[in-house]
Amino acid sequence: MNTQQTGAMGEDAACLYLQKQGCRIVARNWRKPCGEIDIIAFDGRTLVFAEVKTRAAYAFGGPLGAVGAAKQRKIAMTAQLFIKETSPKFDSIRFDVLCLLGTEMTHIKNAFFPPRGTL
Repeated sequence: MNTQQTGAMGEDAACLYLQKQGCRIVARNWRKPCGEIDIIAFDGRTLVFAEVKTRAAYAFGGPLGAVGAAKQRKIAMTAQLFIKETSPKFDSIRFDVLCLLGTEMTHIKNAFFPPRGTL
């Protein structure tokens, strides 16, 4: 399985997981020139921007380590465009990371806060 297939499988699993947690998925792989958001969902009235990291093993570090400051900035800028373009109704915003390592899913709510100058 190549990395694209592994990533798609992880995103499918993350969507199912979030739906089982009561979230409503509104977009997947939302792309703009500044970046991409893997999953956009509502958890009640909270708008959730989720990054999914899938790894077969810890050989190159865990999945959470792949969401550094530059990636966080890209996600926040892309989230800002999503809000501007779609005008969703929400009470709060959350940035989550879902890590799939093998068959184990770890959901980190509020994994990061948007850098200054975004949102």
